[in-house]
Amino acid sequence: MQITEQTRDGALVIQAAGRLDSGTAGALEAVLPTRIQANDKVVLNLADVPYVSSAGLRVLLIGAKAARAGGKTLVLAGLSESVREVFDISGFTSLFTIAPDVDAALASLG
Repeated sequence: MQITEQTRDGALVIQAAGRLDSGTAGALEAVLPTRIQANDKVVLNLADVPYVSSAGLRVLLIGAKAARAGGKTLVLAGLSESVREVFDISGFTSLFTIAPDVDAALASLG
């Protein structure tokens, strides 16, 4: 998994690329909670993530909990149809603010 970061419009945008599964989830877990704690607004762009396993969902849940605990905002962006389906089936859709792309995510942050 490749993870890059940039600041845009006052928010940290984290770009993840590659499968988010048991072999790669640790890389995102090492970054996501600490970045959320250090930034008021975080967008996690998953447009280049074609697959999310239960291990990946666990990492995203850790991120959501870190955001809620710290009064921070986490928005997910760019979910593919297959990833969105996993979110729908698992009930994760209701746990996150989900935007179609990074621009929409940034707009939702105000």
